[in-house]
Amino acid sequence: MTTDNSKTKKLDFEQAIIELKTVVKDMESDDLTLKAALTCYEKGVELTQHCQDLLNSAEQKVKVLLQDKNKEWLSVFTPDKDDK
Repeated sequence: MTTDNSKTKKLDFEQAIIELKTVVKDMESDDLTLKAALTCYEKGVELTQHCQDLLNSAEQKVKVLLQDKNKEWLSVFTPDKDDK
């Protein structure tokens, strides 16, 4: 498994999550060499960052849409005690 940042950047969120799940599954197996495990780890970090970037972008779009409508409904999320 080689890391290819240009391929990762082309993935949408759902595709990236599927690939990330595959990386995790591969890393949980006992069949990887140290080199392969490090490659998987690098790919996982890359995919995680890509997913975070996509989520941040989506959040910004929502904020712009809400501000454009003069409806600032956004507030800081605080989980209920039961959700912990």
